[in-house]
Amino acid sequence: MSVAVEAGWLYAAVAAWFIAGCIVSHYARRGMGRGVAEYFIANRRLAAIPSALTYAATTYSAFMLVGLVGWTYSLGSSAHGFELTYLIGTVILLVYFAPRIWAAGRLFGYVTPSELLAKRFESRWVGLIAAFICVAMIVPYASVQFMGIGYLVEGLTDGAVPFAAGALIAMVPTLIYAYWAGMRSVAWTDALQAFIMIVTSLSMLLYAVNALLGGWGPYLERLSAEAPELLKVNWPLLPYLGLVIPWFFFALSNPQVFQRYYVPKDVATLRRMIWGFAVFGFLYTVISTQFGFICRLVVPGLEPKVADRAMPLFLTKVPAIMAVITFTGIVAAAVSTIDSIVLTLSSMVGRDIYRALRPGASEDGELLVGKLFIPVFAVACFAFAMLRPGPIVVLSAMSSGGMLVLVPSIFAAFLWRRATAPAALLGMVVGVMIVGMGYFLGVSPLGVPSTIWGLAASAAILYVGSYVTKPPAGAEEFMRRVGEELKKHEFY
Repeated sequence: MSVAVEAGWLYAAVAAWFIAGCIVSHYARRGMGRGVAEYFIANRRLAAIPSALTYAATTYSAFMLVGLVGWTYSLGSSAHGFELTYLIGTVILLVYFAPRIWAAGRLFGYVTPSELLAKRFESRWVGLIAAFICVAMIVPYASVQFMGIGYLVEGLTDGAVPFAAGALIAMVPTLIYAYWAGMRSVAWTDALQAFIMIVTSLSMLLYAVNALLGGWGPYLERLSAEAPELLKVNWPLLPYLGLVIPWFFFALSNPQVFQRYYVPKDVATLRRMIWGFAVFGFLYTVISTQFGFICRLVVPGLEPKVADRAMPLFLTKVPAIMAVITFTGIVAAAVSTIDSIVLTLSSMVGRDIYRALRPGASEDGELLVGKLFIPVFAVACFAFAMLRPGPIVVLSAMSSGGMLVLVPSIFAAFLWRRATAPAALLGMVVGVMIVGMGYFLGVSPLGVPSTIWGLAASAAILYVGSYVTKPPAGAEEFMRRVGEELKKHEFY
């Protein structure tokens, strides 16, 4: 029997969580200094716990307990494999690239991902185009967080709290946490969110398995008997690759996580950030995909196109207090991702767009522009979410696919001194156009998804174009200094 949760319970839980976040944000602000680096990357002085947890909370969002649950509900083990592939890819990229990005940020004072590309390729246009691509492509991904909360409150309260009100619940804390004290506020509130995410989701999982399904043994027996197709790999290879490849390179393509490689205060902190994220990510992935299997047993019969509603419907089958606790954890996951995205995009507007168009702009002017765009991006993401443009997982993959075209240039920045600015620039532009046309026109030439075509085009143009154009004069010096810094800190 389904029981709608009273709106008052949800509002009370969100209010308590929000007040706790504001207290954390207030104390984070007390250690805040002045300047762009201070506001947007905490002056590169974050300790291990906030570094690891802000990375984890930024990465794992409402997508997990709404979108991934819905996907597992429809696809079963294939969805679990998809998410684990992402986690493995992220850890591999972190181990190799995070130290290099951290070292480059320390040496050259980088604040944003696109600034690194602009300075490495000695072209403000490379940074400008990279920033525009990130801004355009990440808004749909951020809107997914609003959509996840909107679907949840709508389903939990049987429509008493509308979709728009749920999305607004996510937007207001995002504005306050991001604007209040920049990265320090976001990082420490993210640490709180990560704790809430893991505790609430694990508590609900243990309750569901034992109270609703009779324990792990009976649960697995029912799953094998009632939904055996979920235990098989049943995803065609090319569509799978079209979605998994953008996620595999998420750690480099998405600016909100890339920027976090600048913030650890030292080498030990950076290492702890990487392994702390790996442990958190594995645990949260297992929890989220188990909910997909459980929802299939508790609320069967949903069509794939509405599978995102599996988790909201499941929460109407449990006691109201458990539903509210889990809901709070999902709100925490969503807000921790949105405020990070909003903060990073705002820093890119100020540093990579405003200063590129006005080279003589002051640091105070850059900071002001960046802060002014925090509410602009928050409202833009909210407005996009109101359109409900598609399934959460597909929107997330499309956004990551668009930013995937930046990856060849990021690889080349650290691995290939011959790479040139014109080739990088053209590769990005052509690649993102291919990805966009593929999604909007619904075409996949030769059955290959447009994300793969876009990545291939970006890489091919960068490679060929670099042999017919002049490489940056300082490329070798950049790579030498980064290499020396890595040896100094015993990274190899």
